[in-house]
Amino acid sequence: MKSNSKKYRYLAKNIGLLTLSSFSTKLLLFLLVPLYTNILTTTEYGINDLFYTTIGILVPVLTLNIQDAVMRFSLDTKYDNNKVLSVGLRYLVFGSVIVIAVLGLNYCFAFFEFQYIFKKYAVYFFLMFFSQALSGLITAYARGIDRIADLSVSSVINSVIVIASNILFLVVFKWGLIGYFWANIIGPILQCVYLIFRIGILKNFDIRKTDLNVAKEMKTYSCPMIINTISWWVNNASDKYIVIYFLGLAANGVYSVAAKIPSILSVLQSIFAQAWTLSAVKDYDPEDKNGFFAKTYATYNCAMTICCSVIIASDKILAKYLYAKDFFSAWKYAPWLTIAILFGAMSGYLGGLFSAVKDSKVFGRTTLMGAICNITLNLILVPVIGIIGAAIATTVSYCSVWISRMLYSKKYIKLKIKIQRDCFSYLLLVVQSVLLYYIDGIKLYSIEIILFLAIFVIYIKDVSLVLGKIKNVLVKKRKSV
Repeated sequence: MKSNSKKYRYLAKNIGLLTLSSFSTKLLLFLLVPLYTNILTTTEYGINDLFYTTIGILVPVLTLNIQDAVMRFSLDTKYDNNKVLSVGLRYLVFGSVIVIAVLGLNYCFAFFEFQYIFKKYAVYFFLMFFSQALSGLITAYARGIDRIADLSVSSVINSVIVIASNILFLVVFKWGLIGYFWANIIGPILQCVYLIFRIGILKNFDIRKTDLNVAKEMKTYSCPMIINTISWWVNNASDKYIVIYFLGLAANGVYSVAAKIPSILSVLQSIFAQAWTLSAVKDYDPEDKNGFFAKTYATYNCAMTICCSVIIASDKILAKYLYAKDFFSAWKYAPWLTIAILFGAMSGYLGGLFSAVKDSKVFGRTTLMGAICNITLNLILVPVIGIIGAAIATTVSYCSVWISRMLYSKKYIKLKIKIQRDCFSYLLLVVQSVLLYYIDGIKLYSIEIILFLAIFVIYIKDVSLVLGKIKNVLVKKRKSV
């Protein structure tokens, strides 16, 4: 069995490389929020978000969620990687043909305002779909064959191109929404081109030579994951359609931009989630004899909760710099979406365990509960209290997924987690969020700092443990020099 130190080194190495990847793709793009909110109208931003939200569900459904299977089966040394990727590309082509057909029908039979939006931007919608689907497939394959360094470099390339294109198309050429579309199509495509040549995908690869047995196994794994993906999409996106229905596209534009502040936390979440899935598969131990899984969970939860507290406390300050004009009111919804990301992160951690044992059905069951909760609460709250109802519904639904996965995880692993301590810290995060609505000025920030310090003290042992390990690593490096 692999020692704990080797497990931590493998996890730390991937976290380091994926930090470069996620930092470049998400944190740098975060800096473009003031540009978007100054140039695009709330309606234009709402249309863009509507497209990405729709694509978010079409990609996994029309490709049978094959991306997850490509990554998982590429990790397994008993499968030929070329055959695995070949299956993935076949489903990508299949999904693309369906999108073209549906857009063609919509172009001929568009009667409602909602349909005219897709008719007007049909070409851009397809290109956005194809670029996102191809990027998801190629990057999943890169993770599966452990080419994390190449993936990180490709993400930097993607970020630089997207940022430069946004500035060129929006500021210089003044193309508006069309320029925004082009910038976010070109970046992922060129990222894929880099990875295809860097990894050497074209060598010995032939899409015509698909192994039917491998295809069947991959489909058996990926199909139950569709329910999981749809359910996560419902948790992430159904509220936007409900907001559009009751409040309009402009309201959805404000709600969508509210997610930009929480995206700071989602950077940490995505970094760890990608690295953790690789470690969970390689180092799975149902007894967790050496405590690797429990300690990693505690450290991850500690970091996410503390960062969540800082982001909530800074919400109004960040909003003044990021949200221009009619977008400023988005600060009201950011705290709840930040807490939702925390619960999503911890749910994702537990999901890594289910990936390790190839129990893809658990993903669907747990996220379906959250999806039902999300839709129900949205339909109840949005008509009554507006956009804030959507944000609260998202938080509650993510929490329900975390609870259900925690219960299911007991079937596969014995995790010693301080659940009462964690729940108390989550309650303090809710208090922080509520206070933003009723207090302002020095009094608000004084109380926010006190609550942050309380959360920090709750996790002081975990913080000390992490700092101690970092110190030991630095000391060892010094001695080896």
